[in-house]
Amino acid sequence: MSKKFDNWNEIKKSLHDEHKAVIFKERDIFWVSIGINIGYEQDGKGEIFSRPVVIVKKYNNNLFFGVPLSTTIREGSFFFSFDFNNEISSALLVQSRVYDAKRLENKIGMISKNDFESLKSKLKGLLNV
Repeated sequence: MSKKFDNWNEIKKSLHDEHKAVIFKERDIFWVSIGINIGYEQDGKGEIFSRPVVIVKKYNNNLFFGVPLSTTIREGSFFFSFDFNNEISSALLVQSRVYDAKRLENKIGMISKNDFESLKSKLKGLLNV
């Protein structure tokens, strides 16, 4: 299957040039334009190549560390499942990374405090650096 790298590149250029101020905080879940990536890296979906991401650590008003989410239930040490909006979401811990706030599209909710603490604990165990 051919990936739409050229389409993503055009979206990425427009995101880079945008001057929007999005207010976000830890525990927020946003649709984030994560793009088209290579190999087994998680891709975004739709016209702007986005997927839900939970904000784990806010570094400043421009950068955050986030974990992409999926509605496909996944098991194992690379994943953390939790209830979000009456559905089970799987946090793809192994796909965590730093994002620029320019990629933020719209807030769709927050992860509960208890689930957030459990997610962070599992993420710390996975990184074990």
